[in-house]
Formats: sequence, C-alpha cells, structure tokens
Amino acid sequence: MAIQQKIAMFPGSFDPFTKGHLDIVNRGSLIFDKLIIAIGNNTAKQRYFPIEVMKQKIELTTRQNPRIAVEIFEGLTSNFAKEVGANFLLRGLRNTTDFEYENTIAQVNNYLNEGLETVFLITNPEYAYISSTIVREIHRYGGNVGKFLPYQL
Repeated sequence: MAIQQKIAMFPGSFDPFTKGHLDIVNRGSLIFDKLIIAIGNNTAKQRYFPIEVMKQKIELTTRQNPRIAVEIFEGLTSNFAKEVGANFLLRGLRNTTDFEYENTIAQVNNYLNEGLETVFLITNPEYAYISSTIVREIHRYGGNVGKFLPYQL
C-alpha cells in the first residue's frame, strides 16, 4: 500500500507576504511533504502590490526549501486544492477573531471539497501583531515596512 503524500496549500492574498506568513510557511513545511503557497487573485479586490511581483518575492524568500512551491490562482480555494492535489489547507491564527473567521471558512471548504482538512497553526507571538492591511497602510503613507517583511520592496 502506497503512502499518500501530505500536500498542504497555504492560501491567501499575501498583499503583502509578511514575516508572520513566512513563520507559518516555515513551520508548516516541517509538517507536510509539500506546501503550496497559493496566492489568490480576487478579481473583486484591487491589489496594492502586483501579484506577479509578490510571487517573485515569495519564491526568492522560500527558494532554499524544496518542499515549498508558489502558485497564483483564481476562483474557489477548495477547487484549486483539488487541482493541485492538496489534501490539507494550512492557516495561521493570530487571535480569537481570526479563529472565528477561519473556522467558518474551514467548514465551507470541507463541504465543497470533502476530505479537505484545515490545519491551524498559532502565529508566533513576535509576529502576531503584523497584518497585511497595516503594512499596506504604513507603506501607502511612506513609512518603513522593512521590519514586517522578509524581503526588500
């Protein structure tokens, strides 16, 4: 009997990809055989950082880890998980508000893609205050965001 590879997908807009995201990715890559960072392209939202630029930044940041791949997708997360053969979704939780939101999404994704399990990792406390929204605001008004990002803009 062949052992099924544990493939996880870490979906998000990653606008931008922060040190908090990288913490979840690095820890998740120790749990799963393959981890796909899936950058969602939500056509209803206007991105701040171009999606192709963010893909390149994430690839450069994670290039030393052969278990990590970076993909761009459109549509439902559960459908893309099927497409890439992911049987797990990886999500990071900073606080109880994140849990409430992510719990609902996990249930819907499991309904849409039976057997797709969501695994939650608690964000390392040193990164728990970082959010992409705050980083965008700081950047938009000329502030230095280097402390929050694992790469140079």
